[in-house]
Amino acid sequence: MTSLVTYLKKYKGDALIATISVIIIAFATLWQPRILQEMITAILQKDQTTVLHLGIQLIALAILGIIAGIINTIYAAKTAQEISADMREKGYRKIQTFSFGNIEKFSASNLVIRLTNDINQVQLVIMSVLQQLTRIPILFVGAFVLAIVTMPRFWWIIVLMLVLIVVVSVFAFTRMGKYFEKVQTQLENNNTLARENLMGMRVVKSFVQEKNQIAKFSKSSDEMTDTTIKIGNLFSILMPAFFLVGDLAVAGSIMLVGTMITKDPSMIAAVQAFISYLMQILFSVVMGGFMMTGASRAFVSLRRLQEIYDTKPDLTFPDVPETSLSGDVQFENVTFAYPGDDEPVLQDISFKVKAGEMIGIVGATGSGKTTLAQLIPRLYDPNSGVVKVGGRNIKDVNEKSLRNAVSFILQRSTLFSGTISHNLKQGKQDATLNDMKWAANVAQAAEFIEKLDEQYDAKVEERSANFSGGQKQRLSITRGVIKKPDILIMDDSTSALDARSEKLVQQALENQLAGTTTIIIAEKISSIIKADRILVLDKGHLVGEGTHQELVKNNQIYQEIYQTQKALEEV
Repeated sequence: MTSLVTYLKKYKGDALIATISVIIIAFATLWQPRILQEMITAILQKDQTTVLHLGIQLIALAILGIIAGIINTIYAAKTAQEISADMREKGYRKIQTFSFGNIEKFSASNLVIRLTNDINQVQLVIMSVLQQLTRIPILFVGAFVLAIVTMPRFWWIIVLMLVLIVVVSVFAFTRMGKYFEKVQTQLENNNTLARENLMGMRVVKSFVQEKNQIAKFSKSSDEMTDTTIKIGNLFSILMPAFFLVGDLAVAGSIMLVGTMITKDPSMIAAVQAFISYLMQILFSVVMGGFMMTGASRAFVSLRRLQEIYDTKPDLTFPDVPETSLSGDVQFENVTFAYPGDDEPVLQDISFKVKAGEMIGIVGATGSGKTTLAQLIPRLYDPNSGVVKVGGRNIKDVNEKSLRNAVSFILQRSTLFSGTISHNLKQGKQDATLNDMKWAANVAQAAEFIEKLDEQYDAKVEERSANFSGGQKQRLSITRGVIKKPDILIMDDSTSALDARSEKLVQQALENQLAGTTTIIIAEKISSIIKADRILVLDKGHLVGEGTHQELVKNNQIYQEIYQTQKALEEV
């Protein structure tokens, strides 16, 4: 709530206009029954002049209310949109500072829901506050006072109506709060299931899992439906109960006035005004109740958003001057375990790589190859030990220096919707067309890019659906090499290429990036057979280091991998 007040202060001008206009609406609403009472009295007295004057006042008051209502809606919507846009941008900016560990803690679908649905809930309540918050207390107090002034002897009807409304409200709203938080969680679950299913559609169809996936989603959807129905049931009781209480109060007032009308005909005018004030009291209480319901849901959303704003990134970079780093890489007794895991993925790893060397990393699945590579650009920090780049502890280097020195090409190629040039400029912001052509030739991507009608301005669709797996990998390699990094890490990033393309990429890297330290993680030994050195990992331990010929002779783990792959190739 404190953060919401901060945003309201930022847009206090718009919020003030919305508040003033709603006060005008409230006073116009309160004064109309009073004028109508006087008009009915004038009609009974056949005073045409007073009726005319009061009619003009009534029209003017209605026009004033309409203008104030339009102004209020415009500025309330403007303020709500401005605040929600700021909150969304703040959340997105904060997420960009998160480490991999932070992202995994929340999950991608969870963060998307918080930046969309939760902010929408907050936006709705801001709009409601600026349209109703000031209006409700003014209407309630004003209508209460004017109702008693209009018919003092019926004060107890108002009090009894309020007591019954409060009882109904407490019964309903105390049960709604717990359901709103449950709905948000269930919405996240549905979103996650739908996202996983759509992204893995080929897998689902390949294993004929459509029925199972439908059943799984239906179960999750039904749980959310049940919770929503419970909320709906409470609302279905709430509104009729409110209006039943109001109608009973009106009926009671009319019955009591009916017994007095012969003695005092002016009561006809008074009862009309009294009923109007009763309805305004009922309206203000009902709207207040709905505001509380919306607010309780918005507070849940605000708390979830605040969790993002308050989360401290697992990794922080020092505020030091930017520096140029060489391609030297050194691990000194490095041990690492993922957050929440008891067993380390890497244990006491030590090795040194000279600038310009080509290093291969091999090992069985789960041996820690990718994890080791992720420590070099500092996507994670080791639990113990030191990782050095250019002779410096990477914890003492600012982020831009490290990112300029290291390029990481992942096995799973991720391209963003836009154009090819837009994606390549992520690797080098000021890349020229010549830079793109050079990098595309290195990655063997030029052969298909230059066949496209728009070439480097060709469109990349969502999830790069208009490119094959091999084309996506080559574009990913192009993006990685375009800035000619000091250290290039390739995490099995040629796995989707045919043997010819892979060989051409390796030759181009040797020729065009001769001074770059290249670290290649590969499942196939053939991909790193020409490396200057090969590191062999087994269950998180560095169990071998040397050239291909040396390891074939003296390293059992490497021999097993090599013989297995050789046998498969022969078969």
